[in-house]
Amino acid sequence: PSVYAMIARADTIGVFEVESRAQAQVLPRLKPRCFNDLVISISLIRPGPLQGEMVHPYLRRRKGEEPVRYAHPLLEPVLTSTLGVILFQEQVLLVARDLAGFTAGQGELLRRALGKKHAVTAIERFQDEFLCGAQARGVPQDVAAEVFQQLKAFGSFSFARSHAAAFAVLVYWSAWLKHYHPAAFYTALLNNQPMGFWSPAVLVNDARR
Repeated sequence: PSVYAMIARADTIGVFEVESRAQAQVLPRLKPRCFNDLVISISLIRPGPLQGEMVHPYLRRRKGEEPVRYAHPLLEPVLTSTLGVILFQEQVLLVARDLAGFTAGQGELLRRALGKKHAVTAIERFQDEFLCGAQARGVPQDVAAEVFQQLKAFGSFSFARSHAAAFAVLVYWSAWLKHYHPAAFYTALLNNQPMGFWSPAVLVNDARR
């Protein structure tokens, strides 16, 4: 628990993946208490969730400041674990499947197209298929269009849950070392410069503190 308390205070300078200023703003609001919370924190500060405006809704819902909402009831099974927001790459495939009837193959092609800078034509084709598929499932067109815009903003600039989980292991290991063996932790960081987010001067000041 003390390791998680340190992370929740954003006392994370030098800690892999959660030492940035953006993470320092999120962690005190998220207050990670378990491994899955680290997976979520890592996944929140990514271009996809940021561009899709999913970070603040997630944090507000986690704190009980706003109710968990789903754009359509069909999305509830897919998005329950992330409080109604899209955080992971595989959720793009599942949203396309459950809301618009995409096959797994179509969903993967959509995910790839969304991640390409110059795939306007392909994305437009997928949007038409998405809207038609959603309509066939009784989803209002405005709801389907809203969800597709979220997917479009999300793109492929996100982690698969498994990738985020692998990073979260390293986050915990790094935080554990910082908490229980700070001298070894800072020595290792300083002996392997350049690396990480902060300069040696900042690391030294943090070590003194």
